[in-house]
Amino acid sequence: MTQLDVVTGAFSYSGAAIASQLVQRGHRVRTLTGHQGRAPGATPVEVRPLDFGAPDELRRSLDGAHTLYNTYWVRFPHGQITHEQAVVNSRVLFAAASAAGVQRIVHVSITNPSLTAADSYFRGKAQVEQALAESGLPSHAIARPAILFGRGGVLLNNIAWLLRRLPVFAIGGRGGYRLRPIHIDDLARLCVDLGARPDTVTVDAVGPQSVTFRQLVETIRAAVGSRSLIVPVPGAAIPALASLLGLALRDTLLTPEEYRSMAAGLADSAAPATGAISVTNWIREHGDQLGQRYASELDLHFRR
Repeated sequence: MTQLDVVTGAFSYSGAAIASQLVQRGHRVRTLTGHQGRAPGATPVEVRPLDFGAPDELRRSLDGAHTLYNTYWVRFPHGQITHEQAVVNSRVLFAAASAAGVQRIVHVSITNPSLTAADSYFRGKAQVEQALAESGLPSHAIARPAILFGRGGVLLNNIAWLLRRLPVFAIGGRGGYRLRPIHIDDLARLCVDLGARPDTVTVDAVGPQSVTFRQLVETIRAAVGSRSLIVPVPGAAIPALASLLGLALRDTLLTPEEYRSMAAGLADSAAPATGAISVTNWIREHGDQLGQRYASELDLHFRR
């Protein structure tokens, strides 16, 4: 009998990659999504609503599933959706999975989460990991990526978009803070491999390269043929500059908390590589595609 697995957000970014990997491996896939209108007409994925206000419906949608692949989170607070609310919603989802008899959860978290973190993103991610450990499910796995890239990724694309259009690109200080990006397909393969394991495990989902932010920007600049001047500015000025650009673009480019966390090294890891695709090689190979169009986070996740 074909195994049924459930993926949250199978028509978004990481969820789409995980769902695709599951389908390729012959699994039956169902998604819980808040964007049912994004489902392509010929999708093999069964579609159910992700409604945290209807826990009984969530449980019914999880009935018969062996593994739940959870990618649900919010990058930044918007309206009534906050990181604190996302933690509450995650608890509702885990309780529904437990009640439905789900055997395993593979949860996508973040590098360096901490219950005492000043940033509500990293603190909230740690609280969700704690809630998962307390959920009573038979087993779970946690994958902790830092920066994702590849096929529709927003961060590298939007850096490229800015470098194609602005005469000056500001970086905080010397830009020496390090990042450990992983390609979206490497993350998907890791998550599905974790789903096939029986043990409770936590792994950093990281690629083979740790690069400084300046190296990342310089690689993108060269790949897209930009003449933009990379200018160091005091780190405290970066959130204000990002906010001004965000107003012009009607989007949120970078929050103060995101910059502080990145500058503090929370997007880096010393763990062994779990992905094989080099971020700098990938940028060089896809420079002609990067930054051709701006990708709006608000359009992707909040605007209908």
